[in-house]
Amino acid sequence: MDQLFDTLTTSAYGMRAQGERTRMISENIANSNTAANEPGQDPYTRKVITFKNELDRTYGQKLVKVEDITEDRPEEFPLKYMADHPGADANGYVRMPNVNMLIEVNDMREAQRSYEANLGMIEQTRGMMMRTIDLLR
Repeated sequence: MDQLFDTLTTSAYGMRAQGERTRMISENIANSNTAANEPGQDPYTRKVITFKNELDRTYGQKLVKVEDITEDRPEEFPLKYMADHPGADANGYVRMPNVNMLIEVNDMREAQRSYEANLGMIEQTRGMMMRTIDLLR
């Protein structure tokens, strides 16, 4: 039975990590058009997440956790011509975020699949626990 509880714990931590990843990707998508407000100012910067395996002494197993959420600093931000924007430079260009929607959508899809895989493991483990209890009756 302890192994079944370990499986539940591992899957729950995986779901938590992928939920955090989904939140961060959603933030990137929401700010994909957040330009700089003043000339020379940086616009919204895409965020990336890194995970780590950490030994949890309470459960005695390695669990996935969020290590860090950092900014993905580009060499240069893309420029977009918007002469009437308050953040436009002397030539009418505004610095735009380094968020690529294609990358964000694919990352979101991957996070969703990983979340669903962990959820499937929880459902399988729950089913095994219920069958074990039925056998013991």
